[in-house]
Amino acid sequence: METDNNETLAFYPAFCFKASPTHFTWVKIGAADVHRLRKIGSFVGQKVFFYNNHPIRFVNILGLIVERKEIYQRTILTFDDSSGAMVEVIVLHKLDPNNRPGANPEVQKHDDQSQINIFTGKPIDADQTPWSAFSVTERPMQLKKTVHITATDQHEVDISSLQPGTLVRVKGILGTFRNTMQIHLERFERVADTNAEMQFLDERLRFLLEVLSVPWVLTDDEIESLRQAAERGDEKVLEEKRRAERRARKRVEREEKDARAIARRYEREERARERQLGPLREDGQSVMRKFGF
Repeated sequence: METDNNETLAFYPAFCFKASPTHFTWVKIGAADVHRLRKIGSFVGQKVFFYNNHPIRFVNILGLIVERKEIYQRTILTFDDSSGAMVEVIVLHKLDPNNRPGANPEVQKHDDQSQINIFTGKPIDADQTPWSAFSVTERPMQLKKTVHITATDQHEVDISSLQPGTLVRVKGILGTFRNTMQIHLERFERVADTNAEMQFLDERLRFLLEVLSVPWVLTDDEIESLRQAAERGDEKVLEEKRRAERRARKRVEREEKDARAIARRYEREERARERQLGPLREDGQSVMRKFGF
């Protein structure tokens, strides 16, 4: 169990997280409070952030989209929820295997010395004028529709309705980019009216005052009970693994036994066929001798 250097907050081991009111739940939180989340040394790399000593990974925010920006492999939505700060929501693009370098065998290679029309993708004839190289009338560029996916399960999601000026409720997982907090979209829903917005803000404020602002405290007995439950869970996992290994070993032994039985049956059938063919072979040979062969 860790303690904060500047405060009297206790940070409990991961096996205690399931007793936290913020564990494995969509935590209603404001953008300003998202930026107040922090990492703790022993949990770096586990995508777990802390508000006071509450472990948080999944968040639920509601705000107005003020900017939408398309960059390589992702769309960035900037949210303003009137909490005093804005937060970026990241939506991943589904990778197109045809866009990988060398993935299209029909692409022709040109000499390094030749010039390429940047609009048509074709070599420029030597007698072309510089201006004719920029003609866009021959063949328009084919724009491909971007497919977006969720962060964890990578299910396709249509975010065409998420445009600036739209009031949206977003659920996502936390992440950072250059030490700045971000949210990776998992699901969303548009907010129909002001009543729904006010209800969400009321629930968010209550959760902040009644849960997040109050340090999470466990007694020694509770920690020991959680430790024992985790150990039992580990033992159960190990026992399941041992049972799976035993089942796999028995399956292999059964297959080997069946293979040996098949081989023995084949040998018996071969011997039976040999016994049946013996007299026939002798009769054939006697007939051949009778006719002088």
